[in-house]
Amino acid sequence: MAHDHSHLAPNAADVEAAHATDVTETVVPIIPVVLPVVGALMMFLLAFIAVSMA
Repeated sequence: MAHDHSHLAPNAADVEAAHATDVTETVVPIIPVVLPVVGALMMFLLAFIAVSMA
């Protein structure tokens, strides 16, 4: 029985490559917001640990 391969579904890798977004390009704009927030949280966390141990 012959199969008609004239209209196959596109390869998943080809579809992913066509619609791929670079992870770096999505993360870079939020770094100036996230970095100071995480730094402030770390300072408060470390200060809390230091006070609770004292």
